[in-house]
Amino acid sequence: MKGYIHSLESFGSVDGPGIRYVIFFSGCPMRCAYCHNPDTWSMTAGTLTDADELVKKVLRYRPYWKREGGVTVSGGEPLMQIDFLIELFEKLKKENVHTCVDTSGAPFTREEPFFSKFRRLTDLTDLFLVDIKHIDSDRHRELTGRGNENILDMLSFLSEIKKPVWIRHVLVPDKTDDDYYLKKLRAFIDTLENVERVEVLPYHTLGASKWKSLGIPYPLKGIDPPTKERMENAEKILGAHM
Repeated sequence: MKGYIHSLESFGSVDGPGIRYVIFFSGCPMRCAYCHNPDTWSMTAGTLTDADELVKKVLRYRPYWKREGGVTVSGGEPLMQIDFLIELFEKLKKENVHTCVDTSGAPFTREEPFFSKFRRLTDLTDLFLVDIKHIDSDRHRELTGRGNENILDMLSFLSEIKKPVWIRHVLVPDKTDDDYYLKKLRAFIDTLENVERVEVLPYHTLGASKWKSLGIPYPLKGIDPPTKERMENAEKILGAHM
């Protein structure tokens, strides 16, 4: 089986515990207004690669991971290619590699055949990194083009099976930086029994040039990154780094 891979990063330090080999999958169903990788949206934007080839590349860097590191799949949205992802993780677990999925949760459903595949994936995954774009579904749709009901359901399921999760939230002035909704987000997080860490990530404009090169109007033009005070406020409300 082959999958579309957009790019690789051999020394990731912000995509899970320790030093990570990060595999960026192609394809994403969301259109987040602050996306810094719009070049990963198309499924065929990457290179067709088989799992064995990826594993060989990954294992070359194993000496650098030490005890905490491993492999993180990101994107794009890796759950868009769940069959390939399962095969890749099956091979990595045979090598005792720590595996992490960085996902928006957008493809999640409890309908078949996806749900059975997702359950298999959870058996092969040590950690999920889940970015909650917005706790309110209508505002989530405005920000990403989709509602969030299935995403919150995925997080509830991961809590049910006690699968470790890190929650991430990108703080965007005028979009996601509102105390009322931050408190609602914290209330939801508090219902979960598997959250090991909460991270607040500051919005930045580094991806704006990619939008321009792709000929896509940048929707957050004129919005600056959050201030230090607003970052600290959000971290306090959400219990960041808990």
